[in-house]
Amino acid sequence: MTQTVSAPPQPPAHLVVNQPLAGPLSAGLVIITFRTENLKIVPLYGETASQVVPRLGHLHITVDDGPWHWLHASDEPIILQGLSPGSHRVLIELADATHKVLDAETRTFEIPQRPASH
Repeated sequence: MTQTVSAPPQPPAHLVVNQPLAGPLSAGLVIITFRTENLKIVPLYGETASQVVPRLGHLHITVDDGPWHWLHASDEPIILQGLSPGSHRVLIELADATHKVLDAETRTFEIPQRPASH
């Protein structure tokens, strides 16, 4: 007989995302800092990891409503480079160890046109 153990109730996980840092953004480099509440960002996945207290999780990052996303499993800033000049949108989803989205925030920003180099 297999026994299922449920994790004890925990407060809701919350994601706080800042606007990209202005200095690097002016040079075309996007650095987005964030913090989480009631969830620790680590690269552990699956049903067993979902039973750990405090809750474990990661981020799903989607740029410009793209058809795919990538995982960010570190509490280090999100760094994007190589985006074309113009307006961009980043969806940042806070997910648990089984990839269930718990919270999400979107940030929009403008990559400035860079002067042509000679």
